[in-house]
Amino acid sequence: MTTTGTRVGSPTLDEVAQLAGVSRATVSRVVNDSPRVSPEARLAVQAAVEALRYVPNRMARSLVTRRTDTIALVLSESNTQVFSDPFFASIVRGLSARLADTDLNLVLLAARGEREQEKIGRYVRQGHVDGVILMSLHSDDLLPDILTGTRLPLVLSGRPLDGRPIAYVDADNTGGAAAATGLLLSLGRRRVATVTGPQDMVAGLDRFAGYRAAVERSGRPVDPALVAAGDFTEAGGMRAMTELLERAPDLDAVFVASDPMAVGAVQALRAAGRRVPDDVAVVGFDDAAVAAACDPPLTTVAQPLGEMTTLMVELLLDQIEHGERSVETRVCDTALVRRASA
Repeated sequence: MTTTGTRVGSPTLDEVAQLAGVSRATVSRVVNDSPRVSPEARLAVQAAVEALRYVPNRMARSLVTRRTDTIALVLSESNTQVFSDPFFASIVRGLSARLADTDLNLVLLAARGEREQEKIGRYVRQGHVDGVILMSLHSDDLLPDILTGTRLPLVLSGRPLDGRPIAYVDADNTGGAAAATGLLLSLGRRRVATVTGPQDMVAGLDRFAGYRAAVERSGRPVDPALVAAGDFTEAGGMRAMTELLERAPDLDAVFVASDPMAVGAVQALRAAGRRVPDDVAVVGFDDAAVAAACDPPLTTVAQPLGEMTTLMVELLLDQIEHGERSVETRVCDTALVRRASA
């Protein structure tokens, strides 16, 4: 203290204890949320903390609790894909909003190559985070093996490709794709094509499965000429749509497995002189911001991203709190959003 009573430096644990009339150990227990404190002592310490504006030393606290108050969102994609795809931005915003009222911080880690994935594996194993949300997995990813070999709390966004027992939250990709394709068929479209997502990813596989199921339910076989592979990017959608038009110029509808790809497909159709929806009806998937901004606005399948991000955080926090990994799973319903493209 200076002679004028103005504080120099931050208040200490001892000063909080003196003002509260308790021991230093009791203050430490309150700060670290220990249940071994009487209600009276807890209230006294909390009042002293507020009066002194005491801020706990997070490094010292982590030595006691063995927690970092940090969780990692690990994306198995390149930085280019992460920052260009609106789906990832929506997930990051949702997780950040869910964590805003907690003491937890969110770190974003993106890696597609083997070396980068091994580096992320070392980082999380060394105790820098309390848990991991892992998303956008491909069949050749190392991260599931790296992370499931630890006791670190872990939740996947999307069911695991190999069916291993891990907690996950997913959307009903198959049901959503079937509903989208069924809509096109119900409109009387006869040659319904699809631009698939990557077939080494669960979302790509499930959305193609939904398309196939809807076509087969209508009593017709899936025509290979009406199927083109995409990569969830706008450029990929444009390339795939151009390929479809070359192979099946009589197509009159297309279900596209993501909204960015659907935007690219609409551009390819316009370049080929096809009107949307008059000549070719288009349905996307995700209900990203680009869907409503597209010309014409896209009919699409909405995922409840707010619900999904909340569930991912809840499952992860439950594991962190109880100190053990669970295998709880949640699958969220999707919904068709009707706009002018179909």
